[in-house]
Amino acid sequence: MTMPITGIAAMILVQDGKLKLDDPVSKYFPGFAKMRVLTSPDTSLDSVPAKNVMTIRHLLTHSAGLSYNIMAKGPLLKEYERLGLLPGAINDQVEAGARATRPKKLAEFAERLATVPLIFEPGTKWSYSVGLDLMGAVIEKASGMPFDRFVQTRLLDPLKMNSTYWTVPASEAGRLASNYAFVGGNRTPIDPGATSVWLSPPSFPYGGAGLVSSARDYDRFLHMLANGGTLDGATVLKPEIAKLAMSNLLPEGVFFGGLGGGTGGTTAAVKMGFGAGGSVYLEDAPGGGPSKGTYGWGGAAGTIAWVDPVKRVRGTVMVQYFPAEQWPLRAEIPRALAEDAARLHPGH
Repeated sequence: MTMPITGIAAMILVQDGKLKLDDPVSKYFPGFAKMRVLTSPDTSLDSVPAKNVMTIRHLLTHSAGLSYNIMAKGPLLKEYERLGLLPGAINDQVEAGARATRPKKLAEFAERLATVPLIFEPGTKWSYSVGLDLMGAVIEKASGMPFDRFVQTRLLDPLKMNSTYWTVPASEAGRLASNYAFVGGNRTPIDPGATSVWLSPPSFPYGGAGLVSSARDYDRFLHMLANGGTLDGATVLKPEIAKLAMSNLLPEGVFFGGLGGGTGGTTAAVKMGFGAGGSVYLEDAPGGGPSKGTYGWGGAAGTIAWVDPVKRVRGTVMVQYFPAEQWPLRAEIPRALAEDAARLHPGH
């Protein structure tokens, strides 16, 4: 669940006046000034000039027209693979293959991405993408410091998130949980904790899927958001910026339709928007589910995180298995917690 952390890091720069939501991405990487849009994204690389300008808002909300190697098909997928546009890690074996073509620096990742046509006009649809990985490169340019150091100094250190890492030190290796894959009812370790890919430094810090954390640490991140940007005397965001970050930032007429199929997103039962790196409920979920205004996201290996500003609750669920849909935790846990709260605190 790195994407919300990257999204909030971007909002810190909005607060600092170093980023604006509607800044063009080309302000930081000029290659994005003249993008092209595919005419048939699943079958061909034929393209036409883009009419719309790609912005920071689009990166934060997956509405930039970028794709993802876990979503792309056909010639476009081959192009992402050829250019090493493969952010994120699964295990040592997959990582070894990806490293052979992947850029070594975040800025180079951004520059290569600018050469690939888009799957739709920026600002016209929602589609899961490498937008938050590109956002990491923009954060690096706008802040003048490496992306991982910016996140460390402006988010992780102030919140005392001492068990959140891009690379887990050897001294902490014994705490790393194994990640599993289910094939039918059989569970197989695909990234054993003792030899995890997170024990070695990544090619560059991945803004979309780069961090490992503990339940306690991620709860501190959510607690800060629930408090309007402050925790234990440390202010990460002003209340109005925290509120903006957790509000619907999608361009007008664009909605988040949900996301399943092993990606770690959620299938939307209600109308949803998207904030800074996380989904936003635009209406109350039925049956005691999340309230309107709930901000959150899920990880590909089943993790869940959310902040419900109306019920004043937050939740972190740390599990690690593919596919995330093996059990209906995303639907059932928030509702079960709401039922418990109603039973324990009747009338509240």
